Amino acid sequence: MGSLFYGDSATPIIIDDRVLAHLKVVIATKLRRNESFTLSWVHPEAVEQGRSTIWLHPSIPLRFVFELPDAPELSRRWIEDLANSANASGEITLVDEHIETAPAG
Repeated sequence: MGSLFYGDSATPIIIDDRVLAHLKVVIATKLRRNESFTLSWVHPEAVEQGRSTIWLHPSIPLRFVFELPDAPELSRRWIEDLANSANASGEITLVDEHIETAPAG
């Protein structure tokens, strides 16, 4: 599990490494363009019930920490889905990855 450190909080937001790697690409792209937006997620089962939202702005420090040393292979489609959610509503909503399977045959 990876960690996203937001602002000056010492308490990380725990996110799966694969999810965090995809989020990092979308977040970095939007912040590089000086775009502000929100990020929302449903709390994992191990945490209290509910969901959280944070405001992301280029002036707020972020640090991405990954548990695994090697970066996962990224899904272009998932990055596009996350970016499209941010562009359409001003909010990145963590959507599930679409797993593409090879046709049988």
